[in-house]
Amino acid sequence: MLEVGTKAPEFTLPDKNGNPVSLADFAGKKVVLYFYPKDNTPGCTRQACAFAGAYEEFKKINAVVIGVSKDSVASHQKFAEKHGLPFILLSDPELTAIQAYGVWQEKKLYGKVSMGVVRSTFVINENGMIEKAMPKVKPDTNAAQILEYLTAK
Repeated sequence: MLEVGTKAPEFTLPDKNGNPVSLADFAGKKVVLYFYPKDNTPGCTRQACAFAGAYEEFKKINAVVIGVSKDSVASHQKFAEKHGLPFILLSDPELTAIQAYGVWQEKKLYGKVSMGVVRSTFVINENGMIEKAMPKVKPDTNAAQILEYLTAK
């Protein structure tokens, strides 16, 4: 996983409508980039809904929220519509950004080992540097923790 003080890897991925979105599009803004395992699973839904609930607060402080998973554009579209998600969801089936940010890791579930996305969040500053890196975040508290971090500054 990337460290604080590292230049955030650039990426261009399709959003839920298939439009290309690049990290460079948000130069001069704070970016909250969160990686999650899968659309419409209990933890990922709670995490996305928490970010949606705090979305207006993020907008007030000029922070952009972007969620990334390896789900398809169509899956993201259904997920966003079903839960009223107002922020950007990016599809990364080739694991381009997921691997660049070091969140594709070995996971254990019920004794079975597999590779998958470790739920992680990065705050990228206005100059494209990683300001905060949070591995293995909790879905229910992640959005509040990030908001608290950003507003305490």
